[in-house]
Amino acid sequence: MNKKALKVLEFYKIKDIIKKFTATSAAKELIDELEPYNSLYEVKEHLEETNEALSLLMKKGSPPFEGAYDVREGISMAEKGFTLMPLQLLRIANIERCARRFKDYIHNREDEDNLRVLEDVCVGITPVKQLEEAILKAIVSEEEIADRASITLFNIRKTLKDKTTSVKDKVNSMVRSYSNYLQENIYTIRGDRYVIPVKSEYKGQVPGLVHDQSSSGATLFIEPMGLVNLNNEIKELMLKEKAEINRILGELSERVYDNIDFVKNNANIVYELDFIFAKAKYASEIGAICPLVNEDGIIDIVQGRHPLIDPLKVVSMDVYLGREFTSLVVTGPNTGGKTVTLKTIGLLELMAMSGILIPARENSTVSFFKEVFADIGDEQSIEQSLSTFSSHMTNIVKIMEKADIDSLVLFDELGAGTDPTEGAALAVSILENLRKRDTKILATTHYSELKAYALRTEGVENASVEFDVETLRPTYRLLIGVPGKSNAFEISKRLGLPDYVIDDARSGIASENLRFEDLIQKLQEKSIRAEENSRKSEILKAEAERYKEKYEKKLNGLNNTRERALVEGKREAKKIIVEAKEEADTILKNIREMERLGYSSDARAKLENERKKLKEKLDKAYENEFENEAEGSSLTKVEEGQEVYIPSLNMKGIILSKPDNRGEVQIQAGIMKINVKLKDLRSNKNFKEDAKIKKIKKREVKLNLKQVDSSIDLRGMDAEEAIYSVDKYLDDACVGGLGSVIIIHGKGTGVLRNAINDMLKKHQHVKTYRLGNYGEGGSGVTVVELK
Repeated sequence: MNKKALKVLEFYKIKDIIKKFTATSAAKELIDELEPYNSLYEVKEHLEETNEALSLLMKKGSPPFEGAYDVREGISMAEKGFTLMPLQLLRIANIERCARRFKDYIHNREDEDNLRVLEDVCVGITPVKQLEEAILKAIVSEEEIADRASITLFNIRKTLKDKTTSVKDKVNSMVRSYSNYLQENIYTIRGDRYVIPVKSEYKGQVPGLVHDQSSSGATLFIEPMGLVNLNNEIKELMLKEKAEINRILGELSERVYDNIDFVKNNANIVYELDFIFAKAKYASEIGAICPLVNEDGIIDIVQGRHPLIDPLKVVSMDVYLGREFTSLVVTGPNTGGKTVTLKTIGLLELMAMSGILIPARENSTVSFFKEVFADIGDEQSIEQSLSTFSSHMTNIVKIMEKADIDSLVLFDELGAGTDPTEGAALAVSILENLRKRDTKILATTHYSELKAYALRTEGVENASVEFDVETLRPTYRLLIGVPGKSNAFEISKRLGLPDYVIDDARSGIASENLRFEDLIQKLQEKSIRAEENSRKSEILKAEAERYKEKYEKKLNGLNNTRERALVEGKREAKKIIVEAKEEADTILKNIREMERLGYSSDARAKLENERKKLKEKLDKAYENEFENEAEGSSLTKVEEGQEVYIPSLNMKGIILSKPDNRGEVQIQAGIMKINVKLKDLRSNKNFKEDAKIKKIKKREVKLNLKQVDSSIDLRGMDAEEAIYSVDKYLDDACVGGLGSVIIIHGKGTGVLRNAINDMLKKHQHVKTYRLGNYGEGGSGVTVVELK
């Protein structure tokens, strides 16, 4: 992409704003390097990643970038085997923690929205939690190593603390002893050694080592001989502490080196995510949307806004190009918004092609262009002795050399700065030449000749910026399909120019031109209204189709889920029946064995009768299950290609052949081709839902009731809340079949324990209770045996 267009269309200003939303300087550099992508695939992928990030921002709030820093320098040093400083290690740990949390942020969500691109980005994250925790455990802050970083460091600091206390006590004693010779009754530190301020005339009265003197020379800072050994010991401990800290930092740096590939990769992914979410935060700031993208040169921006204009003042515009026409000629008065229109279209195109969402309405469409050219603004150059016209023509020459079918060209005041007749003829020739190349063009002009050119040339359309004659102000609305009306006479009249002057001016203009201007005014409202209604209808139709497709997918998903749940429920019910039948047969077998050992024949007859009744009841239930499973419309005839349901396989299939002489048809079921009897097929699966679902839910409740914890923790509750919680818990434990449970109430003042014991005395489920033994929690718990 040519740099001139990026600069003229103020793309760099957009990047500067996006950089404010980043957390790391590495992401800022990625934004500095951002330019329109070179393929349609890249454009769509990067727009999609930004849109996914915006969706996450809306649903889950800010991403976990806390503590994210640019650690490229630290990683580079670790890669070369250097020992890192505490600040560098701490920042590496923070960015690794950020990467790990981001993986959870992406994957742990309740919605089912597809985040394909972001998930692909995050799939490369490899958490190094052990390294992260080791650094955070050892380093408290940017300049402080934790005591718990190693046992050796802990012992050194403990000894150092004891020695420091001893030396302070001793130096305080010496201050009192030598108080008559001291400048002040205090002690101080010079070079990590404790000293006392002695008056220079009494230096012989305090034996020791002189470390410093005051600026006036009246005070000497002497280390008394009685402190020398203690100070030496403290100095040795401080050196040991420093050596141990260096050892710890070296060890942590080595662990970073051992995981350098993971550390570097995770950090790069965090930088990329920071870059993506910066674009998403900017999109949220300006109310942007993800546009549709094509490579057919079609632009259809609905209610597009220039992102650098105050949102309270900006006027949205509808612009379309590339279907019925490939060139758009915009006319209108000065300060009417023509240049802003060009810059808006050009900037929105550049933003979209760079993966940045655009401020417009949903369903807006942009096109992928290999090049965007812009000749906008006064580029007069004194240094190069170029006039305005010459500078514009120099730029236009370069555009004419490179523009093709994959280019978008923006011309502001094409042909201006020279003789109007020649300038208009030149402008028409330039536009016609580019139109024949099928280049997409937006051009502004004041020349009437270009209006006529647009009216008579296929593939070229007029447009204008609206002007309110009543208020003498532009409305900044773009009107496509209608050339601009000059309004010079109306404006002059409202500003006070005499009527006779205006009449003389009118008489100097050909009647055809006046009629042409009047025709423009009459066509304006009708054309605009019809065009707006047509485009709104297309947009609403597209939205309706999208919503229809979305909800059809959801409906199909719900139906499939319902069918699977019902089938699984039936299978579970059959399994229960089979198990119950087997158990009943086992019980009856045992009864017959007992009967053989001494029951009378009458008792035997009664047992056999009861066994038959039980067997009949189970067989009936079993048959009902099969009958229910086969429910659905039976088939008497089928057609090739018809979709059917196979109850025996719990699958759907497609009919491949008509029934043969044995009544079998061939069916494609998944990857298999099978023969199935016609009578065993169903047209659909209509289950009797209510009773079965209730059975399944009832069984699920019973299963869940058995999953009761063996203890309950009441710590932090007041007596009333604790009694309510224990009562409910004992009910659940009893239903769940627990024999004994533990109630944790803590020791404390004993108020909570007494309240619970009073409640247990009268509880219907409690058989006995006692305080915990040694190893069970002691008096902090109560062990309850249930009935």
